Amino acid sequence: MAAAGLGVKATPFTYAAHALAAVAAVLVLVWCVHFRGGLALEAQNKNLIFNVHPVLMLIGYIILGSEAILIYRVFPTLNHDTAKLTHLILHAIATVLGAFGIYCAFKFHNESGIANLYSLHSWLGIGTISLYGIQWVFGFVTFFFPGAAPSVRRSALPWHALFGLFVYVLALVTAELGFLEKLTFLESGGLDKYGAEAFLVNFTALVVVLFGASVVVAAVAPAHVEEPQGYAPIPVS
Repeated sequence: MAAAGLGVKATPFTYAAHALAAVAAVLVLVWCVHFRGGLALEAQNKNLIFNVHPVLMLIGYIILGSEAILIYRVFPTLNHDTAKLTHLILHAIATVLGAFGIYCAFKFHNESGIANLYSLHSWLGIGTISLYGIQWVFGFVTFFFPGAAPSVRRSALPWHALFGLFVYVLALVTAELGFLEKLTFLESGGLDKYGAEAFLVNFTALVVVLFGASVVVAAVAPAHVEEPQGYAPIPVS
């Protein structure tokens, strides 16, 4: 990997990713609860139903999915089977919460008389959650149960990891489009473009970008960096 060639170790980026994940989770909750009025699955104010969508998509889908990706870097000495099972379970939970978050967006649209699936954000959202589910099923069948032959698993693993990172980056792009779309709607409805809420949404989106970048670098960087050939320290006799 390129990160390994540059001598980058995964550990600092896992710390950064967890710190940024905590900040992003707090910010999205402050936005949806403090500025947008709270969360609800049934309410006269349909905006409360929508508020469940960004919370679940960020905390339940992206952050939990990130934890699944990082499990091999956060606990490099963890038993492989345990790490694999944890990876599988976290991705499964992320998929379910992400699907429910999308359901909440549809519920908000349907009960508010708003058309569905008209924006790039919604198209990418459906596409990403579908690819996420396909990736999970492939991983389950190939690496868990019934499990492919060892030679097939060895050949499939790099592609599984690469495609997983692609879907993860796609999820980040979709989230950024979601922040932009919602803030544009709010500002068109009279929200102060330079007010506290607009600043909070933009800052949350920026934190998510930095968080995702930290996860990707941590995922491709090795847990330990080996000395490059020709530059090992000269032994002292």
